[in-house]
Amino acid sequence: MDEISITLAWEKIELMLQETIKLLPNLVIGTIIFILFWFIARFVRSFVRQLVRGRRNGRNLGLVFGRLAQWFIIILGALVALTIILPSFKPSDFLASLGIGGVAIGFAFRDVLQNFLAGILILLTEPFQLNDQIVFKDFEGTVENIETRATTIRTYDGRRVVIPNAELFTNSVTVNTAFDKRRLEYDFGIGYGDDIAQAKQIILAVLHEQEDVLTDPAPEAIVVALADFTINIRARWWINPPRQADLISANDQVLEAVCVRLAEQGIDLPFPTQQILFHDQTEETDGDRTRQREGWPVALDGSAPKARDLVKALRQRGSP
Repeated sequence: MDEISITLAWEKIELMLQETIKLLPNLVIGTIIFILFWFIARFVRSFVRQLVRGRRNGRNLGLVFGRLAQWFIIILGALVALTIILPSFKPSDFLASLGIGGVAIGFAFRDVLQNFLAGILILLTEPFQLNDQIVFKDFEGTVENIETRATTIRTYDGRRVVIPNAELFTNSVTVNTAFDKRRLEYDFGIGYGDDIAQAKQIILAVLHEQEDVLTDPAPEAIVVALADFTINIRARWWINPPRQADLISANDQVLEAVCVRLAEQGIDLPFPTQQILFHDQTEETDGDRTRQREGWPVALDGSAPKARDLVKALRQRGSP
């Protein structure tokens, strides 16, 4: 019995080896065919990108249609290769099986398909482009890559953030570099005793002296608030280009120059202060605003005391 089992096993192994040897030519030919389709797909992708480069949104259109054409040709090559390697394989049966399991696949890869469709729409509608600087929720940086699944941005402090395309497409995104110019602004607080017109002239003069500040549109200096401690004058100016490095540089130059010039011209830049007034609620004049003097109690003779008489007046009032 053992000899018969070994003989049957050896016959099966020989049969498998013979079938494998028969498949070797088909396997080699199928592999060559697939590699050929792979190179054709890469060539078609480059050709499609070159074809639409000169058109509107050509860069993104090239990415979308180039990738779609590439994957279509690769899948077609895989089906052809499988047909050569396995003659019994029928692409029609394979596609039919995909149709039956399409619903299950759709539920299983819902997020993946959603991101894929959102990526295609982002590339087609082009709300932002590569190298644009965007703000999305708590993330801000430069767009490095727009793929069909996710978009990659590089933050200003050198980190990489991968954002799913579905979130980008369904939420608000601020594109800081969408236009060639960008307006900056800053509020300068001057004292209530300072000359507002003079402060405006100083701020505008400084803005006109800066190389990064555009003359068209012209800089502005307007009063925006009468705050608790200051009169707030808002300086507004435009820069080009509007990238983050240019914004930081322009802010640094303008703020330093304005502060120095205002101080040189005697314009006060006050910091928050508080004044505490003490009032003696036992005075006869309490409640009579025509006779009451806030801050200091009335002297015994009815006159307002001087600062040096304050301690003496309080001692006299406290004596029996």
